Amino acid sequence: MCTSFKIKPAADGTVVVGRTMEFPDLIPWEVQVVAAGLTRTSAGVKNGIAWTPQYGILGMGAWGDGILADGMNTEGLSAHALYMAGFCDYAGPTGAGNDIGEMDVIAYLLGTCKNIGEAKAAAADMNVVGVDPGLGFNPPLHFLLHDATGSAAIEFRPEGMSVVDNPIGVGTNGPFLDWHITNLRNYVGISAVNPTTTVGDNTLHPLGQGGGLRGLPGDYTPPSRFVRAAALVSLIDEPADAASAESVCLHVANSFDIPAGIITEEIKSGQVVDEVTSWVTVSNLTDRRYGYRTIGDPVPYVVDLTTTNFSTSRRTPVPGAARFTPVTV
Repeated sequence: MCTSFKIKPAADGTVVVGRTMEFPDLIPWEVQVVAAGLTRTSAGVKNGIAWTPQYGILGMGAWGDGILADGMNTEGLSAHALYMAGFCDYAGPTGAGNDIGEMDVIAYLLGTCKNIGEAKAAAADMNVVGVDPGLGFNPPLHFLLHDATGSAAIEFRPEGMSVVDNPIGVGTNGPFLDWHITNLRNYVGISAVNPTTTVGDNTLHPLGQGGGLRGLPGDYTPPSRFVRAAALVSLIDEPADAASAESVCLHVANSFDIPAGIITEEIKSGQVVDEVTSWVTVSNLTDRRYGYRTIGDPVPYVVDLTTTNFSTSRRTPVPGAARFTPVTV
């Protein structure tokens, strides 16, 4: 489970992307700086892709340098790995120099591409194979890409990899993107305006505000989250500026927050774990600001990529548990 969405541009032109990470809280997440100018190769793949990043990257990852589930580069391109169980068929290795493990895709695309067009072209030449980064299995994924002008998705279908435009700017999990877009046609009546109707001589009004959203799904399944994200990003007011856009993005992300206990899954025989929102990121593609908050600390943190040193790669654990700050009134 995960949700990615691009909110409408602010009045000053700022473009912001939000992303939530839902997974059992078992991964040692880190905030990573991935250096520019240092040659990299795809881990766990023989004769895999080698590249020298032109652009620095700031993102969320684990298990090693440049192993990213989320990130943004210094050019304002963001990439997000979302789970795709049941709808992901990686290719077998070719040994032809274009193989790449799924957990290296973000570092490769963000390190070598400055926009959606370049990323789509680079992705079309990749042969993505499944490599276990440390989970005990090859995570089934798809990738959402955003820049200031557009969005795209990389999917791994039975017939092969597909790189497609994403006109909605939203992504969740399975099924594939075209199914989700078609499913939106079941919700074309969603509105911010309270409806009224007349029966005989009586005008009937809803019992409270929000009647125009009646029927908007509120559960956490991928189709429901896709519909909810699409509705929210289309209905929100235009943000005034960058600060407002970042704040609104967090408010939209709140709609997908999962506290421990309401969704559980069995990962091993007899071992039941909670599915939770481990972290949320806010990528300001215009001002090159990468914000995040975590399950243990709801305070938003932000890194300014324009002032970050990308000559070396480094990692720091995400913030741990925080407490309420006492105040006197």
